[in-house]
Amino acid sequence: MPTTKFFFLLYSILTIILCLMLSQIHSSTLENDTLSLLEIKRAIDPNSLSPSSYINSWDFTMDPCESTGSQFLGILCNLPLDGSPSRVTAIDLDGIGYEGFLTPAIGNLTELTVLNLNNNKFRGPIPETIAKLRKLTRLTMSQNFFTGAIPNGISELKKLEYLDVSGNRLSGPIPTNITGLRSLTFLSLSNNAFAGRIPNLTGLWQLNTLDLSFNQFYGDLPNLPVSLRSMYFSHNILSGHLTPLKGLIHLKWLDVSDNRLSGDISRDVLSLRAVVHLNVSFNRFTTLEVINYAGQGPRLQVLEAQGNHLRGHLPVNLVSFVNLTAINLANNQFAGPIPKEYGTRLQTPTPWRRLYLDHNFLTGNLPPEFTNHTTNIRGSLASNCLKCPTNVLLCHGGQRPATECVGQHNV
Repeated sequence: MPTTKFFFLLYSILTIILCLMLSQIHSSTLENDTLSLLEIKRAIDPNSLSPSSYINSWDFTMDPCESTGSQFLGILCNLPLDGSPSRVTAIDLDGIGYEGFLTPAIGNLTELTVLNLNNNKFRGPIPETIAKLRKLTRLTMSQNFFTGAIPNGISELKKLEYLDVSGNRLSGPIPTNITGLRSLTFLSLSNNAFAGRIPNLTGLWQLNTLDLSFNQFYGDLPNLPVSLRSMYFSHNILSGHLTPLKGLIHLKWLDVSDNRLSGDISRDVLSLRAVVHLNVSFNRFTTLEVINYAGQGPRLQVLEAQGNHLRGHLPVNLVSFVNLTAINLANNQFAGPIPKEYGTRLQTPTPWRRLYLDHNFLTGNLPPEFTNHTTNIRGSLASNCLKCPTNVLLCHGGQRPATECVGQHNV
């Protein structure tokens, strides 16, 4: 009997020890990580924490990585099996308008792979300590009120694949060492107050999407990685020519509208075989070079070139772009008649659906297909020097006064 009691007692002790060991394996967030989360919460105005917000669920009477259910929402951890402390690997906040600062303590969460602060009201600078997050693959801070420059140490984030700081109040130039982010596939700096020349970005050789729109970048277009598929440079002060774009063979979406680019919209750019949407509107281009494609040709579907200084006759060869369905050449200086081939294109199996030629100096009669009521096309021919029947929808808005048409803009 004493022997049985002894073994029962020993079994109980061993069970307790084992449970304690297991609890140590699956508990205890690294103290530094817990303190960093606490600092993040303290840097946010309590008045911006709604009862259902993620950060409001951060109850520090609980272990962050042990909590389940409704505690520590937006936090992910790893769970080491070797007895080492758990680490925070992701902060994915809800975008409900948190107000406050991003504390430098964020740099202590060195196992972070994802940091998402989108659609809040964080203000102040992006902490320099963010450069310590060497395992980050995704950093998104869009639609906040961050100010200052991009931390120079951002080039240390060698594993970063996705970087979005759009919609803030950031300023200064793009750090030239940003090309050290060789894993980057997505980069958006749009809708900020960045300025200066855009550096050579060919080092970002895996980059698919680059959005620098709505800033104050100036100078020539830079050399860009050939991997690019989407490029948005609109609403800046860029000048020079489109020449650096001619080698971007994978590009599908190109928007350089509302800049100060000049010269030709060259055949090299129009002939980029992968481009589906091309927007070169509101620049200072004078020539539109279009060659004839006998075969399948480029994939271009939408051409937007309004608000330039384009002169001469309308390019007949646009009809050879078999995928093209929308054209906007409004607010230019085109003259002469509308080519009869344009009318023929409206009767093909792939007709144009939108055609804007308004505010030019076009003359003469319309191709008969334009007056056919069965033609399903939207657009405008207003403010030209055309003989445009008022019962044709495309002619609504009237033509220029005769005094603007006589003897002007001859080709």
